[in-house]
Amino acid sequence: MAWLVQIGPGRGGAYTYDWIENLFGLDMHSADEILPRFQHPALGDVIALGAQGPRMRIRVLEPDRSLVFGSEDGAWVWSFNLYPEPAGTRLISRNLISMTGSSLRTRLFTRLVAEPGSLVMERKMLSGIRTRAESLARPSAI
Repeated sequence: MAWLVQIGPGRGGAYTYDWIENLFGLDMHSADEILPRFQHPALGDVIALGAQGPRMRIRVLEPDRSLVFGSEDGAWVWSFNLYPEPAGTRLISRNLISMTGSSLRTRLFTRLVAEPGSLVMERKMLSGIRTRAESLARPSAI
């Protein structure tokens, strides 16, 4: 979970396409190493996703198993879970965003633009985390 606890702007980035994140003013800079100062998360810690974006609070923290963020407004839950497998470990990310009370325009934008965009970005994030984790697992060359 080392790569996940440092996620966010001003932290370890999002391991996606930084240039796209920065088009939205998020000031993302994805780290290529584990940043020790972010390796001691606690329940209730907050990660702000940009100056205007949601503030995500750590709701569940089970080291080497689960990390769950919930937005302070209660509309978004984002979970990361590790599942051991014979050939390694699988990282699964899940999002649940409530659209209760949203206008038809907002729901259509979310369904047709935000969700497909998020899928592309999240796939890149998981791939970026995988690349970084696998580089740590490789024996270093002497």
